[in-house]
Amino acid sequence: MIEFKPVRLEDRAVIERYTMPSGICNCDLAFANMYCWQAVFHSAWAEIGGFLVIRFQIDGGERIGYMQPVGEGDFGPILPLLREDAHAHGQRLRIIGLTDEGRDTIRRVVPCHFAFESDRALEDYVYSADDLRNLAGRRYQPKRNHINRFTSEYPDYRYEELTPDRFGECMALEREWRKAHEGHTSELCAEQRAMQRAFEHFEELGLIGGCIYVGDRLAAFTYGSAVNDHTFDTHVEKADTEFDGAFTVINKLFAQHLPERFTLINREEDLGLDGLRQAKLSYHPAFLQHKFTAICMHPDELACKDLWMKAFGDDEQFADSFIMRYYSRRRMLTAEAEGRTAAMLHLLPFRTELGRTTYIYGVATDPAFRGRGLASQLMREAMRLIADRGDDAAFLIPTPGKEWLREFYGRFGFAGDVPTEFVSADRFDFGTGDAAADRAMVWRRTPEGPLPEQLTASWHS
Repeated sequence: MIEFKPVRLEDRAVIERYTMPSGICNCDLAFANMYCWQAVFHSAWAEIGGFLVIRFQIDGGERIGYMQPVGEGDFGPILPLLREDAHAHGQRLRIIGLTDEGRDTIRRVVPCHFAFESDRALEDYVYSADDLRNLAGRRYQPKRNHINRFTSEYPDYRYEELTPDRFGECMALEREWRKAHEGHTSELCAEQRAMQRAFEHFEELGLIGGCIYVGDRLAAFTYGSAVNDHTFDTHVEKADTEFDGAFTVINKLFAQHLPERFTLINREEDLGLDGLRQAKLSYHPAFLQHKFTAICMHPDELACKDLWMKAFGDDEQFADSFIMRYYSRRRMLTAEAEGRTAAMLHLLPFRTELGRTTYIYGVATDPAFRGRGLASQLMREAMRLIADRGDDAAFLIPTPGKEWLREFYGRFGFAGDVPTEFVSADRFDFGTGDAAADRAMVWRRTPEGPLPEQLTASWHS
């Protein structure tokens, strides 16, 4: 098993020996982020075969994930070592923060053994530093107008370097800011702890910050650190919302005061929050830093993916997303033929207007084994299980344009043609890809009364 060590202040030099020349812009590789968020992610590091590997606890500590190894050359040869380490913790190998190049490396080294997914909410917004410094051109005119209104309304404003004597004011402003964002209490409390740790070790962490004052009142502050030799990461940016335009002003002035060696500025992710996404997009990022997650698949998952691709022709990304987010062997029924998975379906738990409802999803038969009654066999078993566990209803969505499927599913008690909307936290498309074509056939334990005019299916794990 690999000896991982907790990230300590004294480890900065050796860690940055790998990260600074890497060219990877992922904000998670900023040493200050690793150290300040350690209470949440329990960051640990190891040197393996000429590469730096960072290990985090993710998903509330339930799983471990390994950052893309950082170093020169091909990190493929160390993947078996990471897999052994994951297995020693009773987990599968999960690599997070993969760049496009990192994903391609894994595909080349171990084709088809990993599933990949990129979460848009976790992609970093990376900007040209000159764009943020100058706000030049027509596309930045709204930002310049905002700044002009601020400077006109508050002519006594000034920019100051963030120094230790100002940390108390910053924490006080953060507390007031947090009061206005009570809907994200746990995340903000964690951020507050990270800020406190940053202020306790500001110089040792290589942090740089700035403040905006209006008179003697702190209007905004920000700070961050280097991700690599040419990329700066903005870790925190807070402003008193009474000063309209303070965010825009601190953003521009801080960029202007950064060392010129930083040609890119990473302003981190939007967490899927619509308001934050629009704000970050309004600054016109140079690119979004993809952060793929790769998981080493079990044999049953590989079989599911292979059959899915054969039967439906969906792109690999969609199949991977389903497997990584919603697949469970306990929820999949299969039929075997000639030593392989020849047919399958998935029993997914939802709540609908009809009560506790099972969605029969991904009914598929390998083209080489069609006509043998395998789908009928699985449907009979599915209906037996649904009845045994006392579900109120079940539904499925026949493939549009294949009318013979309606007759097939009708044999098992399914009827109707009900428009269906899916609701899940990640907005995964459980339907056909065309919301207008998502029309369900329904089975009910108690079939009295009309079917609902619309079915709203909310994921219920």
